[in-house]
Amino acid sequence: MPHNSSLRDLTRIATFTAIIAVLGLPGGIPLFGNAVPITLQTLGVMLAGAILGWWRGAASVLALLALVAAGLPLLSGGRGGIGVFFGPSVGYLIGFVFGAAVTGLIVHAGAAKPTWLRVIVGSFVGGVLTVYLFGIPLQSLVTGIPLLGTAYASLIFLPGDLVKVALSAILVMAVWRAYPRAFNFSTQPRVAAVAATP
Repeated sequence: MPHNSSLRDLTRIATFTAIIAVLGLPGGIPLFGNAVPITLQTLGVMLAGAILGWWRGAASVLALLALVAAGLPLLSGGRGGIGVFFGPSVGYLIGFVFGAAVTGLIVHAGAAKPTWLRVIVGSFVGGVLTVYLFGIPLQSLVTGIPLLGTAYASLIFLPGDLVKVALSAILVMAVWRAYPRAFNFSTQPRVAAVAATP
């Protein structure tokens, strides 16, 4: 049983690593004209945390970043290689890991199933605020642009991020209805154990 459980975890992690990578294939998508390109990989980060939980979601992002560091062009726009970890986007890449974890913690905390509210809050706090928390300061440090200026410039991406939060909630709840076994809520083992107690 432990072996089967570990294999199932690895399969789920690998699946979401692939999903996040595929969501980067379109590159930047113009929003409000050509001035605001957004990427879909943060949507994958939200989905990974919301469906897999905090540590599996974070592990799927870490696996993606390991492949990127090895040279695979899996980031949005076909970027890859160790150089991306020294560029302006490094903080956002770090934020992806913590963003997936925070999303998972909020969606799965003390619950036996996802709810619209927890998925929306988790996706926003984890997939947007947490990513910005790491991304903006490090972007400012790398580019030399003042922190407030970098933060202000980043606000132009907020509408696109809100769209991704909405998509995350719709997709997560659809997956829950169609295939609840994709989820692994922390309360499930306890419920099963109580049910088995004579």
